[in-house]
Amino acid sequence: MVMMYFAAMIAVAIVIAMLIKKMDIKISLFFMGILLMYIAIFSGREIAVPDFTSTGRTWLDPLKAVADQFKSIITSSGFIILMLGGYSSYMTRIRANEITVHALMRPIAGIQSIHILIPVVFLAGNFLSLVVPSASNLAIILLATIYPVMVKAGMSPLTAGAIIATSATVMPTPLGSDNVAIAAELANTAEFSGLTPSDYVFKYHILVSVPTLLIMALAHYFWQKHEDKRGKGCLPASKPEEKMEEIGGSAAFRTVYAILPLLPIFLLIFAFILQRTVGVTITLSVEVAVLFSFLISILCEIIRKRNVKETLEDTDSFFSGMGGAMPIVALLVAGTTFVVGLQSIGIIEALQNAMAGISGQGMGFVLPLVMVLLTALIVILSGSGTALFFAMVPLMVPLAGAAGINVLALSIPMALAGNLLRAVSPVSAVVMIVAGSIGEDPVRIVRRTAVPMIAGVLFMFVTSLIIFL
Repeated sequence: MVMMYFAAMIAVAIVIAMLIKKMDIKISLFFMGILLMYIAIFSGREIAVPDFTSTGRTWLDPLKAVADQFKSIITSSGFIILMLGGYSSYMTRIRANEITVHALMRPIAGIQSIHILIPVVFLAGNFLSLVVPSASNLAIILLATIYPVMVKAGMSPLTAGAIIATSATVMPTPLGSDNVAIAAELANTAEFSGLTPSDYVFKYHILVSVPTLLIMALAHYFWQKHEDKRGKGCLPASKPEEKMEEIGGSAAFRTVYAILPLLPIFLLIFAFILQRTVGVTITLSVEVAVLFSFLISILCEIIRKRNVKETLEDTDSFFSGMGGAMPIVALLVAGTTFVVGLQSIGIIEALQNAMAGISGQGMGFVLPLVMVLLTALIVILSGSGTALFFAMVPLMVPLAGAAGINVLALSIPMALAGNLLRAVSPVSAVVMIVAGSIGEDPVRIVRRTAVPMIAGVLFMFVTSLIIFL
């Protein structure tokens, strides 16, 4: 028993240390998970993988457990993530993403009121995160397009920078890799059997994320006004003057290309509405929606270019993009391997028994609170909460069950907290990009982002507990 606790503490400490130091922890998660499995075997315990079949040689069994996890995840949530990576890459290749951004930013450029621009740009930026999921890439695009417009309208550079730094937060989308991962995990339970990413987002996630976005937009509005009145704005050291090059073609083609990056989401929403309103039975998965959209995009490219050979050559970017998304899948498998190691030595069972003691005593908020605080600590120190979240996905169901709470009261706050608090870390990539572009100290950017983001965290946490606890 002592060895079990000691091994678990050392393993968790190593992983947390690497997260804080912003090191790639995939291999560490794999290594620590395998090591814990060996400790379990030498302690006379079995590897905690359902229906696990031994190789016949004990020293090979942990490696087979890892291979089994790869096969299991790649054929489920992993495949969806790969497909999404491929489609996003192809949209970038044909420059449809640029047209979508340009189409949304053009009407915003006509707004002259500084105060109205604050919540409008914040919400528009979050909507664009559906097209450009990377917070850093989206910030670069907005700095080159809408930032000069906001400054020219009279907005202080710090206010404009803070809005851009928080432009990718918690937009509800079934195409998000975090939502895909948690939906796949929940789908394995009896309560959420067969749950799809669309069901997870449109039934549960959206109940918290949309109100949270509105609250943060209001918080931005009042906080940035307050800070500007105190004279906290500054003149930009340099102003991005880069203009987004437009793709030629008729208005009809530009409209179609603006829709293409969002087409999978539109299809999923349409299918969900049909099911809920008229009872039409249509099972449209994320991967089918992506494949359909991919084929439509190829057809559009053939019509636009009138060159089948060149169009087909460009489709290679889809498969290259799938390869680019493989690190996310590997992180999921690594996190699962680590959890299997913890389960194998019995530490998860011990935690479940410990939490079972507070189940039903009105203390159900303790586990979500602890996990949100842990997420906050890791994100602020490391600038990223993605690795922690994916590593914790396999643990959410058993821990929530042991605490006697709805797993949604744990998964949603933890996922949203990681995305929100990224903009509060002075060492996060998006904050450093914005600070460098406007010639400011990252700490001054964080001063502008902290209040809206923390308001969002507090609101979403309370809302999640009210709805799901």
